Amino acid sequence: MDATELRERVRAFLRDHDPATMDRLEFLRARFDAGLAWISYPPALGGLGAPRSLQPVVDDEFAAAGAPDNDPMRIAIGLGMAAPTILRHGTDEQRRRWLRPLWTGEEVWCQLFSEPGAGSDLAALGTRAVRQDDGWTVDGQKVWTSLAHEARWAILIARTDPSLPKHQGITYFVCDMTDPGVEVRPLRQITGEAEFNEVFLTGVRIPDAHRLGEVGEGWRVAQTTLMNERVAIGGGAVPREGGFIGVVANTWRSRPELRSPGQLDALMRLWVSAEAGRLTAQRLGEQLATGQPGFEGSAVKYAYAKLNQEISGFELELLGEEGLRYDDYTMRRPTGVPWQERSPGYRYLRAKGNSIEGGTSEILANIIAERVLGLPPEIRVDKDVPWKDLPR
Repeated sequence: MDATELRERVRAFLRDHDPATMDRLEFLRARFDAGLAWISYPPALGGLGAPRSLQPVVDDEFAAAGAPDNDPMRIAIGLGMAAPTILRHGTDEQRRRWLRPLWTGEEVWCQLFSEPGAGSDLAALGTRAVRQDDGWTVDGQKVWTSLAHEARWAILIARTDPSLPKHQGITYFVCDMTDPGVEVRPLRQITGEAEFNEVFLTGVRIPDAHRLGEVGEGWRVAQTTLMNERVAIGGGAVPREGGFIGVVANTWRSRPELRSPGQLDALMRLWVSAEAGRLTAQRLGEQLATGQPGFEGSAVKYAYAKLNQEISGFELELLGEEGLRYDDYTMRRPTGVPWQERSPGYRYLRAKGNSIEGGTSEILANIIAERVLGLPPEIRVDKDVPWKDLPR
């Protein structure tokens, strides 16, 4: 299937489904059923089995026709993390149940991975899932959970066998966030917002039909989620001067009174780094068109975090006292990160989280060294110790 055939498919669909007259949700459902949602997915699951690289062709055709989108920022965790994991590890019944309402935005997803004592060392997680009858009872606490206050479903990893080493004995589940025993509390951050949440799970019942992968294979399943998460955070397609660098470049052009020769040198170094990062992410996207993401996504995300922090720091230096004025510290619970609409101070503070979320930069550096460059791994004395015997 080539771009010409895809364009004709979209135009034929639009002739029968006028976005100007159809209900938004009905239009999105019809688009999914026609295989024009994520075209690389299999037929009957929103796709056509077409190359992933042709997705922009479809999206551009729908955008030109004024068709509604599925609010991708609001359902980013579902699109970027849950869906690839369900597609790869879920049963046919699970794919049919969850993928359509996920893509249309009818059901929002969140991620229950990190814990107060298991962030960078995620495999040390202590949330327990105990087998009971035809399901599981889950108890524990998760933290740094985006969109938990809006989510219907969560991808969850929990410990099912504490007698095994920490990377074993973990199982992957899908948790209904509306079930009894699920408590979501806002977690206010340095920006003033509560973009994240902490989630308490007390006697939460999960049917075995909501397990992804085999019992004890949760760490392997989670790798699919984590690799896709890093690509989603740092590897998105953006135009030249997209992201933080575009904001700073526009300020530089429109405010000549702020310029100095030294700042010009610093800005050009950042601009070149941003452009190199953008092209690298674009190349990674092209590689994804032919298969699953690899550990290279860790390098892209690592560079993205470092660059955002450097650019936001430069922006404050460029603006001087003006950059120190914070626009709004009101407590709110946003569904995204509105960095373009906020002040330089907000961007500076929010960028600090880039080196934590989606895998800390320190952990990513280890992954790059060991999995990409093939350097000797760090010595891990707890690798073969049963989880229950680890000091906590």
